[in-house]
Amino acid sequence: MANANHVDTNIRLIYAAGIDQEGNPVFKRKSYNNVKTTSTADEIFQAAQAIASLCQLPLYKIERDDKSEINE
Repeated sequence: MANANHVDTNIRLIYAAGIDQEGNPVFKRKSYNNVKTTSTADEIFQAAQAIASLCQLPLYKIERDDKSEINE
């Protein structure tokens, strides 16, 4: 039977940076690596809010990227 081993967690903060000439929204992304793999959604949300408070752009979305190794 295969097992999944959680090895890495990253978060990505996406900021609304305005609108382009065609009226489409423009976003800027900032990634943070080496987040604790045991972090809960609430902990990541709080950390992202704290980081975003240091930025002038409004926070649009928070993404979590988990990576796992699958082996026997």
